[in-house]
Amino acid sequence: MSTLDDAARDGGALRDAADDAERATEIVRSLERGLAIIRVFDAEHPRLTLSMAAALSGMPRAGARRALNTLVELGYAGQDGRDFYLRPRLLELGFELLADLTLADVITPHLQALSGRLGESASASVLDGGQIVYIARVATRSIMRVHIRTGTRFPAESTSMGRVLLASRSAEWLEGFISSVRVERRSAYTTTDTGQLRAVLAGVREQGFALVDQELEEGLRSLAVPVHGREGRVVAAINVATAVVPGRADDMVARVLPELRRAAEAIDADLRPFAHMDT
Repeated sequence: MSTLDDAARDGGALRDAADDAERATEIVRSLERGLAIIRVFDAEHPRLTLSMAAALSGMPRAGARRALNTLVELGYAGQDGRDFYLRPRLLELGFELLADLTLADVITPHLQALSGRLGESASASVLDGGQIVYIARVATRSIMRVHIRTGTRFPAESTSMGRVLLASRSAEWLEGFISSVRVERRSAYTTTDTGQLRAVLAGVREQGFALVDQELEEGLRSLAVPVHGREGRVVAAINVATAVVPGRADDMVARVLPELRRAAEAIDADLRPFAHMDT
């Protein structure tokens, strides 16, 4: 490696260290400790002693005491003998804003990050009858003849997100759907045989993702994974769509699936507090 490369690398390291130091000076440690104490209260630990709160948060006993006493003084926590507990007033902290969030609001920032990492278009949809409905989309370029926007619908059986959503349904529901669906041949690659479609959906259910290679539109590949709500049920699907390039479809899976699953796991974590989105 050249001296110039070494200098560039060392300069980058110095800038990173300076950025870290600047961020550290902007952190309010007392707020950080207060939030750490709040997070240790959950369904399994609705009431905690000082010692328990300190142990679960990893904080010194004195710091935990100050944080708890501050929460009690402000009305966000209560004390009953040696036990501390959170009070409903805590819900005032941004609750009205959070309660108004939609599924698309939660998913969109993750799609933006996913699209940025891969340089590809990313979307989210839900199932409505036998169709998918787009609820969020981040497009890097136009790769379809049809312009996709929020509210755009496609047949579920011929799309990657649709197959993920269909595969999440009960066996009885899915059998009824397959028995009644009339598959539209949208390209020379579209799976129209219902027996084959049944096998494809069984594979999607087993592997946890769906790859659709030019079945919706020639020249388009897409890969999708499910998104889960608070109770673990599939509530949406996200996908990455790319133009077909030389190489096997498996190459796309190897490149995209880890990032797609990373995004879905982050969305799942963000959705857990929201019961109103688990529908």
